[in-house]
Amino acid sequence: MKIAISGKGGVGKTTLAGCLARHLADQGQTVLAIDADPDSNLPSAVGVPPERLGEVQPLAAMKDLVAERTGAQPGTMGGMFKLNPKVDDIPDRFCLEHNGVKLLTLGTVPKGGGGCLCPESTLLRVLMRHLMVRRGETVIVDMEAGLEHLARGSTESMDAFVVVVEPGQRAIQTAHQIRRLASDLGIRRVMVVGNKIRDPEDQEVITKGVAPMQVLGHLRLRDSIRQADREGVSPYDLDPSLRDEVAGIYEALCRVAD
Repeated sequence: MKIAISGKGGVGKTTLAGCLARHLADQGQTVLAIDADPDSNLPSAVGVPPERLGEVQPLAAMKDLVAERTGAQPGTMGGMFKLNPKVDDIPDRFCLEHNGVKLLTLGTVPKGGGGCLCPESTLLRVLMRHLMVRRGETVIVDMEAGLEHLARGSTESMDAFVVVVEPGQRAIQTAHQIRRLASDLGIRRVMVVGNKIRDPEDQEVITKGVAPMQVLGHLRLRDSIRQADREGVSPYDLDPSLRDEVAGIYEALCRVAD
């Protein structure tokens, strides 16, 4: 299964992505977790200890790799480069494995006056297409709201696009914006997970606000998230009830995807 997870900053999408990756790995699946958010917190959500975080290398920052694969000259702008670079070996060469999850961090594409057609963005877009279309393992992508690294070629094999929403109008509006962006890329199956739920009223606000998108389930507001952050561990390892909620969301996702 290929799953992309997005949402407004701070809603908890990285927590869901990390816990979902851990759940699927515990179920015996081969999981590749892709951190496509510039904040790059997915390794912590999976449970990579602080002393190993330095091993995480964003691909976009690997200038020698970008130059080797695209033929672009480091430090130059506007030159010629390959639009279809070799990427098939990148996931296995540069991933960090922890708790049965293979992690790959894409990194931030440099912004410039010439737009997003640059060697870094080209490499990452081709890589995403390869991950979604050619790789056989389960792929979970922690996206940013702008869907920066996606293109039509990387969405044809996507099984689900999940937007995490907290009970508030800004998060709900962001969900509808993401749905429109996803539609522009040919993605029709966009679903929602509610997070930071205190009571049934919070659930109702989300369910009504995101219609016609389907809600897969909800995650309660819990202190274990903050505790995990303080201790530098994954909330998946601290809270059995969170693991149960994530398992239920995945079961609902499988029913919808079938």
